[in-house]
Amino acid sequence: MSEQTLREEVLTARRIVVKVGSSSLTTAAGGLDADRVDALVDALAKVRSRPDAPEVVLVSSGAIAAGLAPLGLEKRPKDLARQQAAASVGQGLLVARYTASFARYGVRVGQVLLTAEDASRRAHYRNAYRTLDQLLAMGAMPIVNENDTVATAEIKFGDNDRLAALVAHLVRADLLVLLSDVDGLYDGDPSKPGSSRIAEVRGPHDLDGVEIGSAGKAGVGTGGMVTKVEAARIATGAGIPVVLTAASQAADALAGRPTGTLFLRTGSRSADRLLWLEHASTPRGTLHLDAGAVEAVVSGGKSLLPAGVTRVDGDFTAGDPVDLLGENGHIVARGLVNFDARELPRLLGRSTRELAQELGAAYEREVIHRDDLVILRG
Repeated sequence: MSEQTLREEVLTARRIVVKVGSSSLTTAAGGLDADRVDALVDALAKVRSRPDAPEVVLVSSGAIAAGLAPLGLEKRPKDLARQQAAASVGQGLLVARYTASFARYGVRVGQVLLTAEDASRRAHYRNAYRTLDQLLAMGAMPIVNENDTVATAEIKFGDNDRLAALVAHLVRADLLVLLSDVDGLYDGDPSKPGSSRIAEVRGPHDLDGVEIGSAGKAGVGTGGMVTKVEAARIATGAGIPVVLTAASQAADALAGRPTGTLFLRTGSRSADRLLWLEHASTPRGTLHLDAGAVEAVVSGGKSLLPAGVTRVDGDFTAGDPVDLLGENGHIVARGLVNFDARELPRLLGRSTRELAQELGAAYEREVIHRDDLVILRG
């Protein structure tokens, strides 16, 4: 294969996030497949051994799946308590397997467990970045997973594909590689004749008419092609190209060979907290806006003032994320609110000057500052 056919986006990346799914690491019965883990580690170690070696962060699913067989569970349980129990057993087994496998190359691993609650809080976000950056600086391999042992349905990322896209932005990665049990995105069901692999996606229009499956083949994970395409949308919109391919082709993908599907960047890097606010935060309430406030926030780039809020729902405190709804009930934006839910009702429909005169200077401020707002476009 000539050098001209290699992917420049891969070869020039100085920091790479690699995500691998449960089905690529485990047997159908739910236990870890040591050969599959070793094959992945071999591919990552090869990248790290290059003269121009990029830094690599691994986002690995598999904790719940690895804990099924040891606990006598035949399939992934539906109830949260048993999922957390399986994760508790499986996470130790998963990291132990990675530790032993990377040790063959003299590489130490560091475990980093995150919840969406951690990620959407600015202080926690900074701490996560510092930890990951320091692990990389010290030559260790960060292994990131969602903290399934404590995450509840309300504070879960939902899938590790989305987590990987957000981690890629968090660590300022130059490339995201999503490893699956399918060798790329197809224009139809890959198991049916006539379906073709899509080699490159330059933007959303390239996916018009493409059927995207929602379930993985092995039945031990929570993702599917839908979550991978969504993760690619998040990452490319933040200026990070994405390669989607099969775990068995990880070495080729990381060497820049044209395997799988390459999603080209569609945007530029945005403010860190705004990306996390949009994709990782859980709104604690809703603010209903009049038409003028919607226009000011969405089209005018303005802060949200008390005068434009018509109703408050939910139980939140200052600093929490809330959704902003237009008069038709559709969500138009999300932001970090400056007041508690119990304070806001008496402020609605009033100007900040009037509030300052009656209640004091502390009330002459925005309900949500424009720097803490992200527009949500359906």
